[in-house]
Amino acid sequence: MERSGTRETTRRRLLRVAAFVGAVLATACVVAAACLRGTVLAPDFHASALDREHAYERLYDEVLVDPRTAPVTRQLLAQLPVPEAQVTSNIKLVLPPDTVRTLTRQQIDAMVGYLNGSRSTLDLTVDLRPVLANLDDLAQVYLGDLVAGVQNRPEPDFERFATDLSDALRELTAGRAPQGMPALSLTESQTEAATSALLGAVSADRRAALRPEVETALADGDVGTALAAVAAAASVDRSGAAVRQLRQLLDGGTWDPAPALAASGNDLRAVHDIRPYTATGLGLVEVLAAVVLLLCLLALWVTGPPRPGRRLMLLALPLLGGAALVAAAVGVVELLGDGQVVTPSASWPPSLNRLVDDVQARAHAMLIRTTLLTALTAVAAAAVLLVAGRLLDRRDARPAPSWRAPGIGLAAVALAVAGIVVTPSAGAGSAPRRCQGSAALCERPYDEVAQLTAHNAMSTTVDRFIGPLQDPAITAQLNDGVRALQLDTYRWERPEEITARLDGADFTDEQKELVRRAVDTINPPRDGLWLCHAVCRAGAVELVPELREIGDWMRQHPTEVITLIVQDEISASDTERAFREAGLESLLYTPDPDPAEPWPTLGQMVDSGRRLVVFAEDADGPAPWYRNFYRYGMETPFAFRAPDRMNCSPHRGGTGKRLFLLNHFITDNGGSRLDAGTVNARRFVLDRVHRCENERGHPVTFVAVDFATIGDAAGAVAELNEERAG
Repeated sequence: MERSGTRETTRRRLLRVAAFVGAVLATACVVAAACLRGTVLAPDFHASALDREHAYERLYDEVLVDPRTAPVTRQLLAQLPVPEAQVTSNIKLVLPPDTVRTLTRQQIDAMVGYLNGSRSTLDLTVDLRPVLANLDDLAQVYLGDLVAGVQNRPEPDFERFATDLSDALRELTAGRAPQGMPALSLTESQTEAATSALLGAVSADRRAALRPEVETALADGDVGTALAAVAAAASVDRSGAAVRQLRQLLDGGTWDPAPALAASGNDLRAVHDIRPYTATGLGLVEVLAAVVLLLCLLALWVTGPPRPGRRLMLLALPLLGGAALVAAAVGVVELLGDGQVVTPSASWPPSLNRLVDDVQARAHAMLIRTTLLTALTAVAAAAVLLVAGRLLDRRDARPAPSWRAPGIGLAAVALAVAGIVVTPSAGAGSAPRRCQGSAALCERPYDEVAQLTAHNAMSTTVDRFIGPLQDPAITAQLNDGVRALQLDTYRWERPEEITARLDGADFTDEQKELVRRAVDTINPPRDGLWLCHAVCRAGAVELVPELREIGDWMRQHPTEVITLIVQDEISASDTERAFREAGLESLLYTPDPDPAEPWPTLGQMVDSGRRLVVFAEDADGPAPWYRNFYRYGMETPFAFRAPDRMNCSPHRGGTGKRLFLLNHFITDNGGSRLDAGTVNARRFVLDRVHRCENERGHPVTFVAVDFATIGDAAGAVAELNEERAG
């Protein structure tokens, strides 16, 4: 009997030792696997390292202006007639910050997706077509500056005009300012002939895109804009051999950086080697290690001392041991490793090498910090066990087990394992998942969320519009809760166009007379694209700067979804170019080509970063994100002259569409500030929305109002969303 008891005691001791060693190793494995999953295999971790090291700012301020980068910059810009000083000062036109950020995130997602198994192949291909398009834009901007200060020289006839026009184009194509530009009031047929003559200088595939801009400029007498547009394209076609080679090298506008990395000694073989472990093995290791840890701790509890308090203290020891093992491993890595994954090359500019080193050092420090913090979670759980066990041991010295001890032990063990698994992900730095200010709205589809909409949002008091329909500027409207903007895009009109358009404009007679007087005294058209209401001389703000401000606001508010509904009096290609110049491409959402398909939730749009939806009243493309609103949406009438005349009858867009625009404003010789106080009242808005939803069979998406800051339309929209979320 005595020998049997001795053997039993020995077995218990051996089992306890094995369980202790297993728990130590399992703790270390859980910490390591959880940290790798929450850092190396998390896109936000890499993006955070770049942001914390100010990588994007340093790209422009250090790398792209490095003298060692100049040869690459010159090759990129090829033989465009643009001086190097102009290149460096306008580098953000060629490579906009949003484009860089988007391209970088694509590479991060591709690499992480391959490592974690969500992508079957490693494709690091970069789409550089936007950059190539910007090369042309930069040349046009520079050439436009060249001709801006050249005085127009009147010509006696069209033949002489055409000759001088060709001479000026040749000078500009060579990068020289012409001695003078011809000026002649052209007939419609002469405008067409001059346009065709100029476009003969560029390749056939560019002519269709350039024709509207050149023809419009010549019709307005704006010879400088027409010359600059054609000269930019002609200079690339004729003297930009390197650009053509670059386009061929990029295979239609894409570039795979893998060969360049391999040439610098940074091939991707190691990535392919570790993928079998990270794609499937890492998750399996983490799960198995967590299970082994729980089983080993259970074995320690069963084989531990008879006193419950001492059993709790015993459970703490392997957690401390595992944390210590992790800390020791971190120390060895710090002692023997340099934290570099990409080795800088002597062929790279010094500023780029410094940036690569600094970003890697930052990521390495973040990884070490996360690992130690995760290990500290195990230490904290062990401390809880030690304190609880000590207190329990002092209070109760009886050998009989107490119900409190298993409960405390189970809670502490669960806390330790859960903390180890969750801590790395919590440290990834991802933004809180809120949509339009509410977590509840994240799960609502886009077409089921009510959005306060500013009718003619650009027509503001602050911008001195005649007959304004809003008071604050557009970004101030966004701050006040507006989430959809109705905007009117125009070119500046010639006097005869204004006279014809005024008759149909929703201005009072006094306002029309004021515009006519302005036309008589201030006549010259203004180049470019504008946001106007019917007539630009009644008020105008430049389109691209305003779009840029909207983009800046959205980046400062990363959980907001914004919609633009554009009354488009400019071409779709002009609109697409304006959004590109404003740096909004990374924010643009592309609707499903089939309007009947369901919309994503706000949360999905926020998570994707594609949070800017753009509709047109007339156009439908060609950009896939620029869709005709009335294919996707329907509306009510909008010419109500009194609140009691508001109805829900079908208007443009017919019926049965997913998006529903409620025109909720009074138009009586212009907008009515006094009536806005009535129709924008919360109860009035809610009653009409509910009535129209019942009649039309679909929730209202856009509540379009004048003077959005009058009344409580914003409160009504918030209440609608609360109703739907509930």
